Amino acid sequence: MGIILIISTFSCRKEVPQINQPERYTQTNFADIFQSYWTGMNNSYIFWDIDHTNWDDVYKKYKPIFAKLNANDSTDIRKAYTYFKEMTSNLVDSHYTLKFNNDYLQDSAWIQPARSRHEKQPGYHGGFGKNFFKYTLMKKYLDTGAMFGDVTTYDRNYVYAVAGKIKANNILYLHFNTFYLKEVYGYTGNFSLAIRRTLQYYLDQVRNPAGLRGIIIDVRSNGGGQLADLDFLIGPLTDKSYVIGATRGKSGTGRLDYGPWIDAKVNATGANAFTAPVIILADVNSISMSEMTTMAIKALPSGNGKFVGEQTWGGTGPLSRNEFFNSGQFSTGFFRSVYTSSLMMRDKDGKIYENIGLSPDIEVKYDAAAIALGNDPQLERAINLIP
Repeated sequence: MGIILIISTFSCRKEVPQINQPERYTQTNFADIFQSYWTGMNNSYIFWDIDHTNWDDVYKKYKPIFAKLNANDSTDIRKAYTYFKEMTSNLVDSHYTLKFNNDYLQDSAWIQPARSRHEKQPGYHGGFGKNFFKYTLMKKYLDTGAMFGDVTTYDRNYVYAVAGKIKANNILYLHFNTFYLKEVYGYTGNFSLAIRRTLQYYLDQVRNPAGLRGIIIDVRSNGGGQLADLDFLIGPLTDKSYVIGATRGKSGTGRLDYGPWIDAKVNATGANAFTAPVIILADVNSISMSEMTTMAIKALPSGNGKFVGEQTWGGTGPLSRNEFFNSGQFSTGFFRSVYTSSLMMRDKDGKIYENIGLSPDIEVKYDAAAIALGNDPQLERAINLIP
């Protein structure tokens, strides 16, 4: 395994001294509220070597502004909200979310810089809803043996999946809205029976693929979820584990105190490699585990994976608790959560897609008029790619 040192102009900055952990500051005045947040970001944000935000300039500009605000005044609290929105507006972390813990901000409790930018981009569209997949797509494109199942997890995440064969084709299709598949597959009881049967259908087909012409995995409008689903979904398609990219965390509290790059792998669970075409459908609302799964399919050892659709969201950094990696999310008295990636990820060729997104091998734009008529040009293109 190689260790890559990334050197940027940011490494030459004189950093403002780090004094305290964010949760240890008092939260009775805005000077301390700002200081605790700034320190937490200074220590825990993973993307400083690729982010063009000058964090020292942020300190110099906003520290005196916050010092003049009254933490007990509702007008000043809303001003503070605006300032936090300004200072985070260009952060590259596409998972980044500020969640406030203040009664005066209940109607504007979150700040999500990447979402604000993303929704202003040309070609942006809203996500597909469940009903499109459950009714429109299943009725028009899948055979009579297609299955649908849904469940709410113990952590109150709603999960659904659709699986079946494309009509008049021996092509397996799978769509799901979030990556909690391995978890719900392990549930017992009638409440989860339908989704377990749906996932079992997919697993049975890929484990016994005789005559199967190809597979289409549809992660359009999928916001991500649990890393364990990577092996659950893709592991059965290969008989040997393989590298899809690498991740790295921080080894200390300095902005550029990075640890080594560690290979990210799909662990094989298949008896034989699946060599027919595997197409992944993704769109502008595919993020996080959807993008990692796209990387995994494009990196299949048999070279049989293709990505059809639109450029993805660009949020590839995995998330975990801060203490595991010296980086990632933290909280203060004023912030219920500063939700930020724990690790930086690159693909097997060394490219980082954070705030950029993965480009499709074959681009098929969202067609609102076609969708309104019950047609799906992106799926149709994927079907036609499989001989």
